[in-house]
Parts: sequence; structure tokens; C-alpha cells
Amino acid sequence: MKITGGTMTTCREMLRHTLATLAYRCGKAVRNAPPEFAAFRVAEVSRTPGQILAHIGDLLDWSLGLCEGRHEWHDSEPLPWNKEIERFFAGMEKFDARLSDPKPLGYPEEKIFQGPIADALTHTGQIAMLRRIAGTPMKGENYFKADIAAGRVGTEQMAPKYEFD
Repeated sequence: MKITGGTMTTCREMLRHTLATLAYRCGKAVRNAPPEFAAFRVAEVSRTPGQILAHIGDLLDWSLGLCEGRHEWHDSEPLPWNKEIERFFAGMEKFDARLSDPKPLGYPEEKIFQGPIADALTHTGQIAMLRRIAGTPMKGENYFKADIAAGRVGTEQMAPKYEFD
């Protein structure tokens, strides 16, 4: 356990807060993106936003497997943009539900964070950057002020508190 802000925080609680942060940030990055954004490519060898979001879905599947003690990886073909967004949030909800279960995890929380979760955060930033390059930018935000709470990992997220251009 770690003491932060006068309260005790377990690794699992911190991991659940990280998931809520991922849901908030990735949700913002994909919200209101036009369907054609999924196929946008900056170079022949780069991934499209649709491929990146499918990869994030695969990372969430891997994370859930790690929680159950399975170290399995599967590459998925990207679904249509809106279906891939649905897959993302469904994966987040399953993963968070597993983390909220007191049953022991198959791998340490730190390993689950440093592998798939850190990777998903990186790819979320790529999608946000590609929004700007594609000409469909989202507003910047002071995420420190955002209303993010463990367990809030679905499509319904709180409105931004402080956005800027």
C-alpha cells in the first residue's frame, strides 16, 4: 500500500484509476471523430486510427487474460470504427470488473500496468495526435482537473472541466 493525499491506495485501486483515466482520454480521442478517420494514414507504413484502436482492444483482451493467469496475444482485424469504439468500452468494463473482484490476479498489477496498460495510454496519444493531423482536432484539456474516478470506464464520461484550443 502507498499513502497518497492522506489515504491508503493499493496497487489494484491505482490500476483501476488508471483504467478510468484511459477510458476518459481515449473516449475523448475517439468521440465525434468522423467514420473516415478510422482509415486515415500519415504514411504507407503507419497504422491507421482504426488499426490503433483495434490494437488497444487487443491489449485489453490481453490484460484480462493476464488477470486470469493467461499470457496470450491475439491480433484482431479492425472492426468498423463505431464497432471498435464499442469493443474498447466493453473491454474496459470487463477488465475493470475483474480488477474490482478481490480474487487474486494471475500476474502482478505492476506487470499488467507496465505492459498492456502503458501501451494503451501511448496509443491513445497517437489517436489524439492523428486527429490533429487529419484536420479533425479535439480540444486540449487540463486532465489534472478532469473528473475521473475508478470504475467509470464506460461510454458515459463526465464533461471536461477545463478545455482549451
